[in-house]
Amino acid sequence: MPLQAPQPPPTHLVVMGVSASGKTTLASLLADRLGWPMAEADDFHPATNVAKMASGTPLTDDDRWPWLAVLRDWMDHTPGPGTVMTCSALKRSYRDLLREADGVVRFVHVVVDPDILAERIRERTGHFMPGTLLPSQLNTLEPLESDEDGFTLANDSSAEDLLARALSSLDLDPKNPTEQ
Repeated sequence: MPLQAPQPPPTHLVVMGVSASGKTTLASLLADRLGWPMAEADDFHPATNVAKMASGTPLTDDDRWPWLAVLRDWMDHTPGPGTVMTCSALKRSYRDLLREADGVVRFVHVVVDPDILAERIRERTGHFMPGTLLPSQLNTLEPLESDEDGFTLANDSSAEDLLARALSSLDLDPKNPTEQ
């Protein structure tokens, strides 16, 4: 019986940043290009978290820990060579929990000028996060540190350019995305 080569560990891409930074747009493009499943972290919030944010009350760490554990578990239980997820992942401690997922967890921190973020939030419809929570998110945000597997990407051009820069920085070949 021939021996099978061991499968490389999965790669999990977490597209992070504050609300309206373009996380979902980039994550959708990455998932489509790589052929990996995608999750929008906002879809995993319990109703109590959504109601709290919709009322303009920032979430506490105690609100976030169970939600982050569910996100980590989604990465662990989604088969394939990798996953793509959007998640604010504002604090290092939140990213540390996400990094507990099996495989390699890499972060793409999408950044946008705060004035543009505020304008985007004002213009969007159908989202529970009010613009009044943007200052809280910006104050909570802890940028990636040098020992974290990830990079910062300015969202200052077209979505296709953002995708090209992300793929280049990730060193992923869309035709063979498990090679790094």
